[in-house]
Amino acid sequence: MIENFWKDKYPVGVAAEINPDQYPNIQAVLQQSCQRFADKPAFSNMGKTLTYGDIYKLSGDFAAYLQNHTDLQPGDRIAVQMPNILQYPIVVFGAIRAGLVVVNTNPLYTARELEHQFNDSGAKALVCLANMAHLAEQVVPKTGVRSIIVTEVGDMLPMFKRLIVNAVVKHVKKMVPAYKLPQSTSFLGALAKGRGQAVKEASPANGDVAVLQYTGGTTGVAKGAMLTHRNLVANMLQVRELMGANLNEGCEVVVAPLPLYHIYAFTFHCMAMMLIGAHNILITNPRDLPAVVNDLSRYRFTGFVGLNTLFVALSNFEGFRKLDFSSLKLTVSGGMALQQATAERWKAVTGCAVCEGFGMTETSPVATVNPFSAIRLGTIGIPVPSTLCRIVDDEGKVLELGETGEICVKGPQVMKGYWQRQEATDEILDAEGWLKTGDIGLIEPDGYLRIVDRKKDMILVSGFNVYPNELEDVLATLPGVLQCAAIGVPDEKSGEAIKVFVVVKPGESVTKEQVMAHMRANLTGYKVPKCVEFRDVLPTTNVGKILRRELRDEELKKAGAQ
Repeated sequence: MIENFWKDKYPVGVAAEINPDQYPNIQAVLQQSCQRFADKPAFSNMGKTLTYGDIYKLSGDFAAYLQNHTDLQPGDRIAVQMPNILQYPIVVFGAIRAGLVVVNTNPLYTARELEHQFNDSGAKALVCLANMAHLAEQVVPKTGVRSIIVTEVGDMLPMFKRLIVNAVVKHVKKMVPAYKLPQSTSFLGALAKGRGQAVKEASPANGDVAVLQYTGGTTGVAKGAMLTHRNLVANMLQVRELMGANLNEGCEVVVAPLPLYHIYAFTFHCMAMMLIGAHNILITNPRDLPAVVNDLSRYRFTGFVGLNTLFVALSNFEGFRKLDFSSLKLTVSGGMALQQATAERWKAVTGCAVCEGFGMTETSPVATVNPFSAIRLGTIGIPVPSTLCRIVDDEGKVLELGETGEICVKGPQVMKGYWQRQEATDEILDAEGWLKTGDIGLIEPDGYLRIVDRKKDMILVSGFNVYPNELEDVLATLPGVLQCAAIGVPDEKSGEAIKVFVVVKPGESVTKEQVMAHMRANLTGYKVPKCVEFRDVLPTTNVGKILRRELRDEELKKAGAQ
């Protein structure tokens, strides 16, 4: 029944199915796109642009270096630890062409986190930015990493600008702590050694792992999701199918402010946008709003990929509001719940509606998305082609339309499993290929899905389920509120009580009384918070997702100390 339910839910012109075996591997897509769009811009950063032809040549040089000047073999893991700079796609595509498995690594990881990820993945090589090479010096001796390539921020810029940028970063901003890695090779040196040497193009099977993508680790030890060539090819085809009618091949200019090492940006910009020959504008530091605005002012961008926190920050920044949005026709939101007030504000500023999708590392990542021709705020859209969703209760029973339970997903983009963690894999992925998302939601009669909240974030107040997303959506509509979060805290009377955290917009004021009155006016009694705390900032992940877990842990420590 569920297979047939989705077939007629797609807009006219959108196929219900894609062929995940259309390409044998990622290399085939890369080669096709780089030939078709050879002269088209692929990635720009700091005023420098690389065409698709440039990316293919440079990634070939890097692949040749890996094959001829290291002892790495197909299937070996290579950790890639860089922000959004031009070196990133060169390294990733070069590594894949050489047959290696990419281990995306957060540049802001601590030494402890790096040691865990390198050892857990069995990484034998590391490409890192000089800014964090001092951590590599500490960590590498405790791991199996033997080949190290170090790059500097400005390495892909023209020579004079490169020297200035790298000198400023190192000596003026002092962003490169001293390090000693005598066994390392410079990125430019690696390219030079590989230049002119033949690449033995790897030909992995579509079921082979292409990327080990580690989960955020906010729920325990970070695990590596095994994403195969087929997983990633399927997801890029699924994304293209749902957006294809809105985008013109070889013509789109898409802003990439989210880190490429995160699966959301990785699949969208390095995979799906490659398929249509789009021009990706890499933003190295999205927190530096003046620099972001300066970068964007150079381009007539047509697409923007972000998340709620970033949309809020930009919409409230005067410089951003003055940009020319006349070409913007696509804004995609993912990574965290999109608040309705944020979506409305973004549209008022840019004139472009926000299209919200849903996914997770384990689904490569896109599982559902609002069709661009039929966006419905407050929902996560419909499953992407060749994908099924169902809602189950705590016992695994499949629920009816409109009933609330855990969202489960099945499709060709669902991961192979967790790297060397069969027990953890079995907990989330069943023998039929259904993946438990850990998100609570429902399916509406017309096929749109609505997330109520994360299963673990649910607050239980006197036996009533309260979902933080709803509280935050309401609180975000109160004038003067910049950011907010809601959690459950221990309470003798009700089991849990609701506490909200509020960040107020600069130059404005909000009182506890105003917050309480606003919540009482918009929510039933048991959903009204008992505590309000004002803060200057809220803890977030590196992609801007608010860490409710960290706030809960802080409250538990306070309760334990009393």
